[in-house]
Amino acid sequence: MSGAANTPEQALRRLELTIVRRLDGMLHGSHQGLLPGPGSEMGDSRPYVPGEDDVRRMDWAVTARTTVPHVRDLIADRELETWALADLSPSMDFGTADMEKRDLVVAAIGAVGFLAGRIGDRFGAYVLHERHLHRMPARPGRPALYGLLHSLMDAPRAAPAPDAPRLGEAIGVLASARRRRGMRVIVSDFLDATPVLDPGVEREWERPIRRLAARHQVLAVEVIDPRELELPEVGQMTFTDPETGRTGEIRLSAKVRRAYAEAAALQREGTRVALRRSGVAHLVLRTDRDWVFDVAQFVLRQRRMAHLAHRRPMSGVHS
Repeated sequence: MSGAANTPEQALRRLELTIVRRLDGMLHGSHQGLLPGPGSEMGDSRPYVPGEDDVRRMDWAVTARTTVPHVRDLIADRELETWALADLSPSMDFGTADMEKRDLVVAAIGAVGFLAGRIGDRFGAYVLHERHLHRMPARPGRPALYGLLHSLMDAPRAAPAPDAPRLGEAIGVLASARRRRGMRVIVSDFLDATPVLDPGVEREWERPIRRLAARHQVLAVEVIDPRELELPEVGQMTFTDPETGRTGEIRLSAKVRRAYAEAAALQREGTRVALRRSGVAHLVLRTDRDWVFDVAQFVLRQRRMAHLAHRRPMSGVHS
């Protein structure tokens, strides 16, 4: 997606073609979303019509209150909203492979947006950038999505801001501001300001994401670069903390490189465990891999798991 010769408009058109042609082709032309689900939610109550309404949609609370049988209508897919949280904090302005991590943020948001748009969902986003959490209202249609992606691509590199909102705070805002059930996507590297290496310790964003998952379908997209997992054998290097701007020189001996790799592995395992504890779907995208292939494999794996869960008989039920 990078390249000085390419305008943002050309980059977005190429992204759309990549998603529509390659990703849709890998998914065998299916226009389902990234996560399998019921595809509808409960709407307003109305009087029950015998012979026409499904008794399984009976609204017992309203029925008891009014003494008149009521059912809840289903809100169709096309009336639902999908919301994303895009992390554009300073640590996302990094990449040692074919792209930067922020390029993968745009790609992931674009994939969700284009696929959601195929079934008519309105799409909105919150963007975590420097000291602000920007809200982009949910709108239907391709022009609105293009405008959102343009904003992500045009956002300047984030300056270090120690008082910037943390990821957990941003997730909390997303959970409290958007109440209607739907799909929520969080795209981040999930790196804490203070590294937590013990997988058993709760992350600062874990409780907010668990509350979000109690009401919505949640997809966590973890974006990583291979250089975050292991350091090169190059001797003395100057390092800069992108979140605080602090710098320091370190000699990359074999011992230092081994300790760093072990710590990075623990951090990633902690993220995986925390997301699993929170009950959310977890997709990993890397700057050195084919993100389209990884997204397609993730979607197909999720659908297989949903199909198997649907076929599995309920425990304790006997024929």
